[in-house]
Amino acid sequence: MSSLLFASFLLLDPIWALEFRYHDNSEIEQYLVQTSRSNPNITHLYSIGTSVRGQQLWVLALGVNPQRHVVGIPEFKYVANMHGNEVLGRELLLHLIDHLVQGYRNEDVSALQLLRSTRIHILPSMNPDGYDDADTDCQYSQGRFNHNGVDLNRNFPDVFSDPQSKQKSEDQREAEVRAVMGWLRNETFVLSANLHGGALVASYAYDNGNQGSMQMGGASLTPDDDVFVHLSREYSYSHASMHRGNICQSSRPFPDGITNGYRWYPLAGGMQDYNYVWAQCLEVTLELSCCKFPPADQLQALWTDNTVALLAYVRQVHLGVKGVVYDGSGVAVQNALVEVKGRKNVCPFRTNSHGEYYRLLLPGNYTFTVTYPGHEVLTETLSIPYGPDKYSAMTHHFRLRRTSAITTSYIQTCPTPGYSHAVNLEGGGATSRPSWIRHAVGIGLAVLGGWVIE
Repeated sequence: MSSLLFASFLLLDPIWALEFRYHDNSEIEQYLVQTSRSNPNITHLYSIGTSVRGQQLWVLALGVNPQRHVVGIPEFKYVANMHGNEVLGRELLLHLIDHLVQGYRNEDVSALQLLRSTRIHILPSMNPDGYDDADTDCQYSQGRFNHNGVDLNRNFPDVFSDPQSKQKSEDQREAEVRAVMGWLRNETFVLSANLHGGALVASYAYDNGNQGSMQMGGASLTPDDDVFVHLSREYSYSHASMHRGNICQSSRPFPDGITNGYRWYPLAGGMQDYNYVWAQCLEVTLELSCCKFPPADQLQALWTDNTVALLAYVRQVHLGVKGVVYDGSGVAVQNALVEVKGRKNVCPFRTNSHGEYYRLLLPGNYTFTVTYPGHEVLTETLSIPYGPDKYSAMTHHFRLRRTSAITTSYIQTCPTPGYSHAVNLEGGGATSRPSWIRHAVGIGLAVLGGWVIE
């Protein structure tokens, strides 16, 4: 079916029944456009950039306020098809979109609660060029790389293997990687998952390490290892069979269906480590099929295997505590450092442009230290309950007191690659925002034109 006929079909049938088959890049684009056009109150379609060949990297945001961030509503993302020949994730995310939209229309309680409490961003394909080149082999790698022959999951800045003096500048990285880096600067993502194929396991940070990282038993552990293990088990045990750990004959067994990435195999330049270190977003890599390109007649069963887990994992964005940091005048402040005792992050977690912080933490008592220039260091101990069942993390605001003591205007928060390492806290520390492309979804649906540059 041609793109024009396909679009015309969608116009005639605004509630399109999504089939269990593989959809090419053009069909995915058409589906996202139609879904956004038909459901403007809960969806917003935008592009974070283009691939090497110039294909748009489309993201569909879902929620009751889909077009913009709302204070107190956490940002979540799913990314699929980073490796072009690992294709199941593309179809699972299309069906997840369909599930949420239909649930909202049918007033399904769980769908309504999720969309009211969370803003969910879905990128079905990070590597559309690779998909175009992929074959249907279960294990071989044709189509894995982008059009330049680069593995995108080895192209991100790496805090362990890239000495600061040898870091590539951002414009030297691949187009798809630059798009994601800009996306992470533009949105305050709290939780994420990266969907892959070729095994059945949930793999968590770190993927890389060195003698300076916290290594134990062959693993490279983050300061939030307990949270990462919980997140991975949440997906594994909500999945039909991942928790068994021994489904794929071509891979080693994984206890509980989870693994530390470094323990499985060291990986430099990975996306999940970059998310955690530089974007304070906890990301887990989900390997969802033994075969990288499963036969199309297995798609419906694979969707059934993953449906509960995909939804349960999104709810985990409501773990821990969230809130706003206010200065001595009662103004919400950006780049206040919000640290948890015993969790020394490479890049300290800090408030966003709205003065918000989000910390994913398991239930328990935690001591927080909040630091901001010109103010006394604030230390408080919080008792944090389990939030996902209520679709909300605990809310706690920190209110600072001014001090007459002399403090520096600059605090080096982390070894950030590609841009200034020192953050001007008194100036707000605002970073430059990338140009975003928003699709004008309107009457002219069949002709994919009408770009709006913000």
